[in-house]
Amino acid sequence: MVNQKLGSTINWHKYFQYFELDKILANLTQSIIWIIFFSILFIVIRKIGRGLINHFFKRYRSKYAGNFVEKRISTFHSLSLNVFMYSLWFFWIYSILSVIGIPVGTLVASAGIFSLAIGLGAQGFVSDLVSGFFIILEKQVEVGEYVQIGTIKGTVAAVGLRTTQIVSDDGTLNFIPNRSITTISNMSRNNMVAMIQIAILPETPIQQALEIIAQVNNKKISEYDEIIGAPNILGTVTLPTGKLVLQVNITTKNGTQGKISHDFLGFYLEALQQNNISLPNQSYPEH
Repeated sequence: MVNQKLGSTINWHKYFQYFELDKILANLTQSIIWIIFFSILFIVIRKIGRGLINHFFKRYRSKYAGNFVEKRISTFHSLSLNVFMYSLWFFWIYSILSVIGIPVGTLVASAGIFSLAIGLGAQGFVSDLVSGFFIILEKQVEVGEYVQIGTIKGTVAAVGLRTTQIVSDDGTLNFIPNRSITTISNMSRNNMVAMIQIAILPETPIQQALEIIAQVNNKKISEYDEIIGAPNILGTVTLPTGKLVLQVNITTKNGTQGKISHDFLGFYLEALQQNNISLPNQSYPEH
């Protein structure tokens, strides 16, 4: 029994010798040190790079003033930070994988792995990049503009190579993949029309109501620098629901049509009520 135990102990010693624990620990320690080094380097480069990009665009803004130029600068500022961070993350991941001994170059060069990557979603990623490139190249949207993409309406917060970020009127931040963007309605490039619809009854004196609306326009239009040109009083309009309204169109600077709609709807209703004009319970501001 003693001989068997002694022989078993000797075999275990021989078994552990094959592992070269000292060498394994040394390699592991070296790998950890390199990972920490690259991580610290990543943080330092990220901080310096973001600072340089922000400083460059800050100086550029101070040199070129103007609403449209500012939006264009903000768009490229957002895009530059986006590209910088993607590149930095790529090199950090590549460095970490190389340190732990994974042959990244061989894997990338392998046609089989490349095909697998496409199957797992790289095709969608490439579509995002291509779509984002053309959105930026064709100046379809700029940061700060008010747009509608699909059913989402709001202000552009950022334009990136993968996603476009829209802040809705209620504050919701929407991330829209660029490949899913098929139609963009940009409401910040041209003058807009505030459409004001005042609900009326069949017995409402139409001509008298129109004269009151015209008087309100003559009195209030000069108080608003946002209004461009004279209002267009269309008169009686039938809505798809069958309701009758008096419609007034007022051309405004982009972004101000909502305010003009609500203000003038209030002015019209107040004036009509003061003149004892019969109206239903609802009127409809549109913009």
